[in-house]
Amino acid sequence: MNNLKWCRCAVLAAAIGAVAVPAFAADIGKIKVVRGQVGVERAGATHAASVGMRVQAADTIRTGDDGSVGITMDDDALLSAGPNTVLVLDRYAFDPTTSQGKFDSTLNKGSLAVISGRIAKQSPDAMTIRTPTAILGVRGTSFAVSAHE
Repeated sequence: MNNLKWCRCAVLAAAIGAVAVPAFAADIGKIKVVRGQVGVERAGATHAASVGMRVQAADTIRTGDDGSVGITMDDDALLSAGPNTVLVLDRYAFDPTTSQGKFDSTLNKGSLAVISGRIAKQSPDAMTIRTPTAILGVRGTSFAVSAHE
């Protein structure tokens, strides 16, 4: 009987702890190159992008007229956004042991060049990029896409 009470208390404590501690977004990649004006919007605030800055799921990357940015994702995918780009890193999950995961992003405007990483190479349907007019399924390759207003 004591084991049952202990078990219930442990489960209750874990549940309370899970609710009481705020969840922090995990880092999913790193900015490797910044030229010109580049900002990272996160949780309602805009931060000037800098080399070495980590990006997180739900971040919005914005480049100015003179801006460009290069990002290496944790699965070794390479993203390169050109001037006047708005790129949202919608969803990212990656297991480095199995190379399984999911990467969804939205290119609202501008240009983006991609060299896919281990996620797309492991699972052909696991990476998508949405634009205002199309959804691209990445199949373990490199490509460039642009979206204009």
